[in-house]
Order: sequence, then structure tokens, then C-alpha cells
Amino acid sequence: MGEIYRFVRNAAGRMVPTKVNGRRTVPFKGVHAYRPEGKKAAPPVRSSADYPMDGNKVVTDLRTALELCGLRSGMTISTHHHFRDGDLLSQKIFDTAKEMGVRDLMWFPSAAFPCHQTLIEHLDGGVIHHIEASLNGPLGAYASQGRMRGLGVLRSHGGRHRAVQDGDVHIDIAVIAAPSADMFGNANGVNGPSACGPLGYALVDAQYADRVVVVTDNLVPFPCVPWHIMGSYVDHVVVVDKIGDPGRIVTGTTALTRSPDRLLIAELAAKFVKGAGLMRDGFSFQAGAGGTSLAFCKYMGDMMRQEGTKARVMAGGTTEHLVRLLEDGSGAYIFDGQAFDLEAVRSMRENREHLPIAPFDYYNYHSKGFTSQLIDVMVLGATEIDLDFNANVVTHSDGKLLHGIGGFQNCLFSKCTMIAVPSFRDRVPIIVDKVTTLIGPGELIDVVVTERGIAVNPLRKDLIEAAEGKGLPLSSLEEIKTEVEEICGGPPDRPEMTKTPVAVVEWVDGTLLDTVWKTAE
Repeated sequence: MGEIYRFVRNAAGRMVPTKVNGRRTVPFKGVHAYRPEGKKAAPPVRSSADYPMDGNKVVTDLRTALELCGLRSGMTISTHHHFRDGDLLSQKIFDTAKEMGVRDLMWFPSAAFPCHQTLIEHLDGGVIHHIEASLNGPLGAYASQGRMRGLGVLRSHGGRHRAVQDGDVHIDIAVIAAPSADMFGNANGVNGPSACGPLGYALVDAQYADRVVVVTDNLVPFPCVPWHIMGSYVDHVVVVDKIGDPGRIVTGTTALTRSPDRLLIAELAAKFVKGAGLMRDGFSFQAGAGGTSLAFCKYMGDMMRQEGTKARVMAGGTTEHLVRLLEDGSGAYIFDGQAFDLEAVRSMRENREHLPIAPFDYYNYHSKGFTSQLIDVMVLGATEIDLDFNANVVTHSDGKLLHGIGGFQNCLFSKCTMIAVPSFRDRVPIIVDKVTTLIGPGELIDVVVTERGIAVNPLRKDLIEAAEGKGLPLSSLEEIKTEVEEICGGPPDRPEMTKTPVAVVEWVDGTLLDTVWKTAE
């Protein structure tokens, strides 16, 4: 018999459960309404006397490391996603756990990708009990069918760091794939045959987990520099043949679009930035992982060169387009949370102005201020937008989980947040009366750019005034929605959902923003 849930209505009007995976929850109270209490979490105190005095933490294999860490049933295991669809380590971890007879583990990756479809075997077999992470592709479909024994918990990148820092999630063992490491555990992601870029998403795991294992395919002499992970956090080091395929960092969501419509959207977004007076010397910008957002960077760069405008900060996920702007002097610095292609990896390795950042600094809402608040222009994608400017990025109009949140929620706090989307996909309108799943509150979304027009949130009268008379195709969401529904034959069919929850969406402060329901099939 499945777990019985009690639901309450939150401040966004969404029904959310009062308990998730055994932990009591707090319903969403409003964008800035909830304040945390208490102290930050902390790992156990360790003594250096318990570690080799010669500093050599290398053990023979992954199983030995997990045994030394005391792996047992019911624990939480974390990994990072900097290899994106090229991760080779997660499968080895749970294959080893199965060999050891361990069951009911919670997997806590910084994100999951289609390559992790093979872990469904361990979900069905009981090695993995449930996953608390943004669920992408096959794992999202698996959860949408109600096949996972616990609820998925969808958090942003910053929300994941916050959850660990605040003690909502306790990591028993963190296993960190490191393209280069030394015997002491110092590690980085920019050197070695499997170089994947910065390792910032694993920093919270290294600092807060009870036990930390670094797995590398490139053991170098001490010291491994630069170090993204410090050996003083690391218990054991394991050397394997291959930890990941960096060639698969570029996935479908991190490839520049070739669609004429989407290229037009990207160009219109860049023209809005210029027309509204946001593009000026010393400004800062970031684009998300979608193909349209990445194309925006290209058009933005062309305009900056034409105008002789220089950005102070360009933030990423980084691609070759940002790298070119840095190298031709159009931008002073790149702040980089993860590499989206191999040019970004090279640039971080070679350029001192290409700086690694971690969600602690850039995305953590429960902190003394976070850097994304300082970004002037943020361009993101979405699966749905509703007439109140609310956004959905994890489910489609069929209600199925297919994408992760990533840094989407954290980026909404920029000074001007733009959503660049086609007006319809596969003849399904993107603008709807009410989003299927609420991920981004509309009060934080300032501009929606489509190939059929640009809609500015009525709350941003300053942007409306700045953009008027600049030759931009300004419209309203209602007008775009009406036009698209005439083309597509009406609004999209609403998905048929059951009353069984399969996942919840956390807001950046840890409160519950929405529930994802099992699809009716």
C-alpha cells in the first residue's frame, strides 16, 4: 500500500504535501516571505590521526573506498553532473552497492541525464529507493509513471546547496568524479584526458558529507593545482580507467539552435536588451542552457562589438561564444558554474579571467546575498508561460517530467529576467492560461520574447517605457496567445493527471512551490 499524503494549499494556490520522504515540509509563502532559523549543518569532526601520515589516501578500488566509508542500506549517496550526459561513474557506484548487498539508497545527484537510464535497473531492483534531484529524460518519465518508491524532490542548483547547508538533506557519502587529483585528494576539473570544467556543484558535497571519495582517471603528483576540491575534505582517492566522456558535455540542451524561428527569437532578445538601454559599458549578462539562449549570446556579442560595448561580467554555464567575447576583450570576466563545451574547459584552464564559481556564492538564497542578484540581464528558456508570467521548465503540456530546473529559479533574481521561447512547439502553444507545473513565479519574470512579439510584464513599467519607440515588436501575452491558438486550432489539451504525487518542486528557500502528479495512462 502506498504512502498516504495530506495536502495544503500554498500561497501560489497550489496543493502540496505536508510531508515528503519522511520530512515535514513548509508550503510556499511568497517569493520573499520565508526566513530560515537555526544554524548551518556540519559534518562530523575528523582527526588527521585517522588518515595516512604520508598523505596518501589512494585505495585499491571503488568497493574498498565504499566499504571504508561504511556504506550500508538506507544511506544517501551524492554525485555531481559536470559530465552531463557523459557520466560514467554513477553506474559504477550503484553496481558496486548491489554487489555489496546494499539497498534502499537515496541518490542525490546535482542533476540526472538520459545516460542515467541504466539506473532504472537499480530503482526497480531496490538498490536505489528514490532520487532527490531534477529528473531528466528517461528518469523523469519513470517518475511520472509513479514507479519510484519515494517522491522526487526537484531543486534548483542553488536550492540543492541550500538544502544541504540548512540540514534538509544529509549526505552520508559523496563520490566526486575528478578529471585530475593527487594522492591527498586535491582535485580539479580542467586538467587531464577527461577534463570537464569547474567542479563547483560538488563543493557542497565535499564540505558537508560525512565521507568523501574522489575518483579520478588522472592521478598527478602532489599538489594538484588549481584545486577546485581541497584534499582536506577528502577521505579516500580511487583511480579508475575512465570517469566520464567530456565529449558528451554538449547535449541537446547545450547546443546552439539552428531553427530560423529560434534564431529570430534570440536576435529579438538581444535587440530588446540594446533597445531598452540595458546594453551599456560595464553591464553583466547570463544566458541559460537552451539552444535559443545560447544563440542570444552570439547575437549579443555581435552587437557589443558593433557598438564597442564591454561587459564587466558574463556568467555561465559557458560556451565557446562567451569564450570568444572574453578573448576579444568584449567582456572582462566569465563567472562559470559549469562548462557547456570543450572550448569552455580550455578557456578556464588557460585564462585567469575565466573564474570558477560555486552555488554557495552565486545561487544560494539562504546567504548574505548571492551574485545572480547583480546580473543585469538573464535570458532563459521555458516549456510553458501563463498569462500571469508564471513559468514551467520541468514538465510539458502532457504533465510528464522531462527536464531539470538547473539554475532557472536562482536566475530569476537578476535585474531583468527574460524568457526566450517559441510561441508553439509541435503545434502545441507555449502560452497557456495556467502552467502545468509552477517553477518560476511571474512577479520575477520581466520579459517574454517569442518570434511573434515581445511581451513585457506590466509590473515593469520602467522597461515598457524604455522599450517603446525603439522599433521592437511589443505585444502582450494575451495577443500572442490568441494568434497562436488560431494557428494551432485552439489551446493545448490539458493533461489528465491522477491524484497521486510523484514529485514536489521546492522554491529557492526550501518551501514547497508545487506538486507533480502521476500521469493517467
